[in-house]
Amino acid sequence: MSGIIGKKIGMTSIYEASGKNIPCTVIQAGPCVVTQVRTRETDGYEAIQLAFEDKKEKHTTKALKGHFDKAGTTPKRVVKEFTRFEKEHRKTMGDQVTVDIFIEGEYIDVIGTSKGKGFQGVVRRHGFRGVNDATHGQHNRLRAPGSVGASSYPSRVFKGMRMAGRMGNDRVKMINLQIMKIIPEKNLIVVKGAVPGANGSYVIVERWS
Repeated sequence: MSGIIGKKIGMTSIYEASGKNIPCTVIQAGPCVVTQVRTRETDGYEAIQLAFEDKKEKHTTKALKGHFDKAGTTPKRVVKEFTRFEKEHRKTMGDQVTVDIFIEGEYIDVIGTSKGKGFQGVVRRHGFRGVNDATHGQHNRLRAPGSVGASSYPSRVFKGMRMAGRMGNDRVKMINLQIMKIIPEKNLIVVKGAVPGANGSYVIVERWS
């Protein structure tokens, strides 16, 4: 397998042999269950579907319950498909995928949803400095965006103009993060650097491509 579903636990730091302190993120990676194997003959493409973290049966639809029963597992909370996987390590329904697919020192990509910041102005969203200074009668322009468009031509605001709007809550992919430590008995991996999302949010961990 090239990837696994996980949950962001939080941040910590570890020390290198040289004494340098490195900020790290702890991710609970798996165990995941293979709930479906898609093939080119039946589905038109090849993929392996993984499911992660148990949830109550009463919160599961009958269709999904039947899907999980076919794989011989309990209802799961998160289901994702992985299209990149080694042919020689092909999985079958019901197999488990754990942190053992990774090794310490290798590089991975982590995909998550960033923290939502709500509706923000241009100063916070894009780093604007406002309109000039507070002197010369500028009493309410400190955080204003300034001019946003031309006059009679083109008589509109161009697409992509940096303006106020919703900030955060986006799909973010952090690439080339190094695995500093693996704790297989607790299904934990310690990754160098930051990972998108709040503590407790779900992430996808993939072998770096």
